[in-house]
Amino acid sequence: MKKRNIRNMDVEWSYSGERGPEHWHTLCDWFAQGAAFPDQSPISLSSISVCGEKAIEESIAFHYEQEVFSEKEFKNTIHFVPPNTQSYLIFQGVEYRLTDIHFHTPSEHTLEDIQYPIEFHLVHMNDVGQNLVVGCLFELVEGENKFSLLKELIEFSQRTHEFSFDPSIFLPEQRSHFHYVGSLTTPPTKGPIPWFVFQTVQQMDWGLVCLLKKGMLEYNNRPLQNKNQRDIYFVE
Repeated sequence: MKKRNIRNMDVEWSYSGERGPEHWHTLCDWFAQGAAFPDQSPISLSSISVCGEKAIEESIAFHYEQEVFSEKEFKNTIHFVPPNTQSYLIFQGVEYRLTDIHFHTPSEHTLEDIQYPIEFHLVHMNDVGQNLVVGCLFELVEGENKFSLLKELIEFSQRTHEFSFDPSIFLPEQRSHFHYVGSLTTPPTKGPIPWFVFQTVQQMDWGLVCLLKKGMLEYNNRPLQNKNQRDIYFVE
């Protein structure tokens, strides 16, 4: 089979074995081109790795609202996809629409050398096709919390796999975050991608995670990548 011009959804890849992360760049030319970007994600984040604080214009402004999401299963995880892309954020005066929410277990980024049970990625895209990703890390707890309603919505909508919620549920009240430039963490791992990872580790209902992971791989996290002396900023 010719490898040229094959696209992500056409190529089988995994998180272990001969098609695992260390081999992604060998699976097709498109993956190889993405992996050629030197500053890959995820990376370890800590207060001692920060090179400075960014000015307020480097922060992000969220404009999320209640909208319909479709639950889709592909490429080793569950994705929440908003058909109408009503929610968006603004970074450096540019509008990025929320196009996808998915998760990795355990977390791909580490904070202060700690790896958490789950990390959600809120993927955005601007009008010229540039991605921007927001990372939210969680500990798992039992009992009612703000994600219990989302769990109920998913259970109720198992036939249609479509439900409505406000994606700001994933955002912490304290918006301090790390900011750096990296890549996508799944093939083709292309860059540059602006990354924003919240410092606050939130709590999530373990029952929701069990529901989402039913039939999925136990692990779907890309290993940490070299920082390559890149700049990592902290934004209050």
